[in-house]
Amino acid sequence: MEQQSNFIENVTLGYGVFLIAWGIVISILSESESITSYFPSMLGAPLAVSGWMVMRKPEDRKTWMHVAALIGLFCALGGIRFFMVMGDGITYASGSQLMLFITGTAYTVLCVRSFIAARKAREAAEASA
Repeated sequence: MEQQSNFIENVTLGYGVFLIAWGIVISILSESESITSYFPSMLGAPLAVSGWMVMRKPEDRKTWMHVAALIGLFCALGGIRFFMVMGDGITYASGSQLMLFITGTAYTVLCVRSFIAARKAREAAEASA
């Protein structure tokens, strides 16, 4: 269980940093003057903070991981717009939306699976005690 605990917090921090970098790089490459090109970064910052807080305050792990899972869901929902604009081809904006949809969905599923595994482990520990 400890290995899985470290895994999900590392993934959370890494995913947040990835989103921050993605937003910055895409904004620079596309020479966008729109604040919306930084949307992945705006989602990545609180996600990275959540991952960092789980590492710093393990006693608040449950709270911070639920915050992170909610942000992951926001990423997936933010990427749904891709399906409205996909007929226009892949641009920097639509590519970012697709990335958010795929990675946000995968991250949210990973969080839910981690929550289920943690609950089963807790219940097993309580049953054996």
